[in-house]
Amino acid sequence: MLKFEEISSVAASLPEINIDTDAIIPKQFLKTIERKGLGKHLFFEKRFKRNNEKNEKFVLNKDPWKKAKIIVAGDNFGCGSSREHAPWALLDFGIRCVISTSFADIFYNNSIKNGLFPLVLKKDEVLSLDEIANKKQLITVNLKEKKVHSGNNSYFFEVEDSVRERLLHGYDDIELTLKHIKSIKNYENNEFKNKPWKLLKNEN
Repeated sequence: MLKFEEISSVAASLPEINIDTDAIIPKQFLKTIERKGLGKHLFFEKRFKRNNEKNEKFVLNKDPWKKAKIIVAGDNFGCGSSREHAPWALLDFGIRCVISTSFADIFYNNSIKNGLFPLVLKKDEVLSLDEIANKKQLITVNLKEKKVHSGNNSYFFEVEDSVRERLLHGYDDIELTLKHIKSIKNYENNEFKNKPWKLLKNEN
């Protein structure tokens, strides 16, 4: 999984509230379990017209935002049905961080597991960053320092230690488990010793 330490980028403004996973990646593109190649379908119904021509008015089709690594979004981003393809599509497009006041729980967790940082800030801070995004100014997200800044504007944020560690080191579920393998084996050995009927001892 990609590490997330610090990124600096222009940010695309998507202030609409309740942007759901079907808008992020429509259902017709969910037939694959491949993570690569989904970026071209990101926000498909917004980025393209019915004849499949690009909608030049949509922010992610415009310079410089077509290369944005950050999205400043409206409230409750990623709501709707559970689909891991949503963070996959965002990442494949090049997005590493989405900033909002709130995220749907499942989208939030899926994002973290895939290296996409769903950053929660206060309403006034998000509105300020949205203005900065529209001015094409760079925004820097520093996870080590837990700070977002652009020019003279700086905002500190809170993030769970477990989430921060996972993103900073790029740990996936397996790597997180292996970090605790010694404790797991000690637990199994103690369980086998004290309750042999519960576990078969792993000799490996």
